[in-house]
Amino acid sequence: MKISYNWLKQFLKIEWDSHKTAELLTDLGLEVEGISAFQSVKGGLKGIVVGEVLSCTKHPNADKLQLTTVDIGQEQPLQIVCGAPNVAAGQKVPVATIGTTLYTKEGESWKIKKGKIRGEESHGMICAEDELGLGEGHDGIMVLPDTLEVGTPCSEVFEIENDEVFEIGLTPNRADAMSHFGVARDLKAGLKQRSIHKELITPPVTHFNVVNRSLKVDVEVVDSLLAPRYCGITISNLVVKPSPEWLKNRLKAIGLTPKNNVVDATNYVLHELGQPLHAFDISKILGNKIFVKTLPEGTKFTTLDGVERTLNKEDLMICDTEKPLCIAGVFGGENSGVTETTSSIFLESAFFNPISVRKSAKRHGLNTDASFRFERGIDIDNVEYALKRAALLIIEVAGGEITSDIVDIYPKKKDDYHVFLTFDKINKLVGQNLSKDTIKSILASLDIKVKNVTESGLGLSIPFYRIDVQREVDVIEEILRVYGYNNIEYTEKLNASIAPSSKFEDYKIQNIIGNQLASNGFNEILSNSLTSPEYSKLSSDIKEEQTITMLNPLSLDLSVMRQSMLFSGLEAIEHNANRKMHNLKFFEFGKTYHQYPDKREEKKHLSLIITGNRAEDSWVSPAQKSDFFFIKSIVTNILERLGLPEFESEPTTKTIFSEGISLKIDNKEVVSLGVIDKSIAIAFDIKEEVLFADFNWDYILEILSQSKPIKFKAITKYPGVKRDYALLVDNSISFKQIYDIARDTEKKLLKNVNLFDVYKGKSLPEGKKSYAVSYTLRNEKATLTDKQVDGIMNKLRKRYQEELGAELR
Repeated sequence: MKISYNWLKQFLKIEWDSHKTAELLTDLGLEVEGISAFQSVKGGLKGIVVGEVLSCTKHPNADKLQLTTVDIGQEQPLQIVCGAPNVAAGQKVPVATIGTTLYTKEGESWKIKKGKIRGEESHGMICAEDELGLGEGHDGIMVLPDTLEVGTPCSEVFEIENDEVFEIGLTPNRADAMSHFGVARDLKAGLKQRSIHKELITPPVTHFNVVNRSLKVDVEVVDSLLAPRYCGITISNLVVKPSPEWLKNRLKAIGLTPKNNVVDATNYVLHELGQPLHAFDISKILGNKIFVKTLPEGTKFTTLDGVERTLNKEDLMICDTEKPLCIAGVFGGENSGVTETTSSIFLESAFFNPISVRKSAKRHGLNTDASFRFERGIDIDNVEYALKRAALLIIEVAGGEITSDIVDIYPKKKDDYHVFLTFDKINKLVGQNLSKDTIKSILASLDIKVKNVTESGLGLSIPFYRIDVQREVDVIEEILRVYGYNNIEYTEKLNASIAPSSKFEDYKIQNIIGNQLASNGFNEILSNSLTSPEYSKLSSDIKEEQTITMLNPLSLDLSVMRQSMLFSGLEAIEHNANRKMHNLKFFEFGKTYHQYPDKREEKKHLSLIITGNRAEDSWVSPAQKSDFFFIKSIVTNILERLGLPEFESEPTTKTIFSEGISLKIDNKEVVSLGVIDKSIAIAFDIKEEVLFADFNWDYILEILSQSKPIKFKAITKYPGVKRDYALLVDNSISFKQIYDIARDTEKKLLKNVNLFDVYKGKSLPEGKKSYAVSYTLRNEKATLTDKQVDGIMNKLRKRYQEELGAELR
């Protein structure tokens, strides 16, 4: 929010420099993020002086140029070549001397230099209005009054306003400070605490007067819940034209572009008092009646920006007898605003429901100065006063007269908030005993009235415009910020409390595993939970019916909540690969979001995503590519670190993997891992093999929280026997089929089935691939014989041949 210091001084006569004022505003909670200089004429006419044209003759080498001599109060007159048709001897003119910087309309600068024009020297420039930034005229040079003294700086001739503008980082709760008046009100309280007493000067409206009642516009508020207060008045016989310079300068200083005197006056009052207003051309109000109401769903309405919008049934509208004119508190309509032909207006000042305005603004993607204030809550008691102030200002700059009584529809008056403030609570929260007189003084400076006083505390009445002060603790915060946080004493003693917590707290487990992964060369990423709905087309694992869609998405790419951690990881891989970073190991703790028929659910995950080499190539060791077994070893180490070494491995059914396994505990998946299907990687323009692991973090925390006692068992006395098969199978055959057949063939002695190589190459028949599978057999009660082992392996081979058409290589 921009605040003009000159404007601020209209409310509060303060002599401080801007930086000292900025420090006090920051101490009061209105953080000044920067101070910028403003000049009504860029450059401030520095280097421009009044000159007198002594002679003017035709340029000897150019038909359209004149050769002049100009007296600017120096020992010798200057010779200046001028191309203006109206230059003549005896004129007083503005002269830009050598070294002066001038500015174009676009703000670009250029410097006046000594030069030759068609063979004749030129020692300056006689300027036109637009070249000085004093107007739009460029038909000829600017001719000044004869009474001016030669050599006078033009900055003294013209009223150049120099201002300083505060950029205030306003927090959402400080709706009361969304204006110059609101900031001045806070500044007055801060000054009083520093024993500097200043009166707050408010614009007078005592001379507000209804000249006649010749033009009345009736108002009917259909929904008083959405429009608790609505005021209006008519002004006739005004003339729409450019605003006076002082008004333009005020608006330009805070970054607004002047439009015309009527619109500028409403914008001025908006930023002066914080009350949005709207002026309607009465000739465009059919039936001379205003209705404040909602319209049927789907009604079309074209706003001032020329965009046709489809209204929601909850949008509050300002309408005439036939059509909508304005989205209440948000944006005006295309065919109801003030134009150059407007001679009579209906001026609106109202209080609209903040929630209603916020929803309408978000729904239609509009963010205006009016909606910014209505959304946060304005002062309902200020509505009529601001209307009078704006009406008088419009009459001052546009002429006209007030031709109706004020319509003020305010059926249910808003009451001030009431709070009982205890002295003990103040001292306890502040950490220092504040005197009762100091407390009362600060409350009075904040317009907080003391209704009753007891030994224990104060009964207070909070003005309605302080919508963020409704509790005792809020009042204490107000006292503290005005008293000054820097004025609170502190001791050298540090008190701290220790809260008991379980060693299985989520954040503690995350820190343990995060440190382990970081020590293995992983980098942690933090990605957006919002993602693109297009990713659901890449895998059947993403269920469309489980998608949670945003009501007001920032863009299509961020319109749904993610159901998988994979795609945000692939985005990170793609981003880094595009910047020549190819050896990547990332991990992320995050959540996925799912919509079920009876509920919505968030699920916690730990995801790992790897591509490229395990480490950078060096003379000590050659580059070694990351593969399935590398990510499996990382996953296994994590589970062992968590005390979960006993898990079962089986092929995964997830379609995101071309090859993958699922690790389970008590028949429930703890983690799935494998090689990402090439079609998914290619969708992210990733050509390298990508490895991915997804931990069910909720289930891991559940297992750890059970705190089962550690059980020990003797190491088996009998060795296991390991056999390998290299199976030539069709490309359509999955490891899961091989795994299931093995488990079904031998249920007792077969302890593990492991896929340790997959080969597809030119040496194999077309449409075939080779699986290298290891089988671990063990009898817990006796040593296995070759006959037993060979019998089991022969059964496996026979079933593979019969059911899968597999061949041994």
